[in-house]
Amino acid sequence: MDFVASTLRVNRVPLPQASERVPFPGFRDRLTLVTRILVNGAKGRMGQALIHCARQHAGLQIVAATDVGDDLGGWLPQVDAVIDFTHHDATPGVAALCAAAGKALVIGTTGHDEAEKAAIRAAAGRIPMVWASNYSTGVNTLFWLTRKAAEILGPSFDLEVIETHHRLKKDSPSGTATTLLEILGDVRKVQLEEALRHGRKGIVGERTSSEIGIHAVRGGDVVGDHTVLFAAVGERVELTHKASSRETFANGALRAAAWVVGRAPGVYDMQDVLGLR
Repeated sequence: MDFVASTLRVNRVPLPQASERVPFPGFRDRLTLVTRILVNGAKGRMGQALIHCARQHAGLQIVAATDVGDDLGGWLPQVDAVIDFTHHDATPGVAALCAAAGKALVIGTTGHDEAEKAAIRAAAGRIPMVWASNYSTGVNTLFWLTRKAAEILGPSFDLEVIETHHRLKKDSPSGTATTLLEILGDVRKVQLEEALRHGRKGIVGERTSSEIGIHAVRGGDVVGDHTVLFAAVGERVELTHKASSRETFANGALRAAAWVVGRAPGVYDMQDVLGLR
């Protein structure tokens, strides 16, 4: 609790004047309301970005900032939504607490195993939650474009995904790359367990038309780069998104929190938040 108290004291700096604060698209009649948010994982890079970015947006208030080991449940009566950027194995417990308290949830963790996914989905039967691999508006546009390109270009184009992240990232491939692979697999109607090639080494033979390559690069302080390569004989198409600041993810997660409060129970993603479905 000491961390929570000290964080909230830091956050009592004067907010920008109302005329300087920017509402998210979709607020409309909610402009006079305040969405009260708890940031879980506040000690991390994303948690700090969320706290910083929330100050710039009308209708948002960070009521509490907690981390693993803090009393999350004790703050829930005072908030409308929780944004969780802790660790994949902590998220099921967070989801269960939010479900018991009837609070909306935005999930920013990735790398969940099947048991963790099942526990999260069970909680979604009682509360609305946004669960996305990436909260960037640009990346979600990349998701949409990837599906359209795969449908238009067809099976004559070979598919490869390349992702690059900072040297401290723990999971591979990234959650964003995994979503891109799922989109490609869905369009091609293939089982990813059979189609994926995680890099290539040795005498692997000629590339088959059904395989999808995935390549993970780690180094330096790269926030996140993702490229989808469509390669055919005589031409290729590359779709690329490069993130230079975590604020793009933070702003998207905050937008998701403002959107999800009051929705019906269930799992939503950023395609829903952005109206891309």
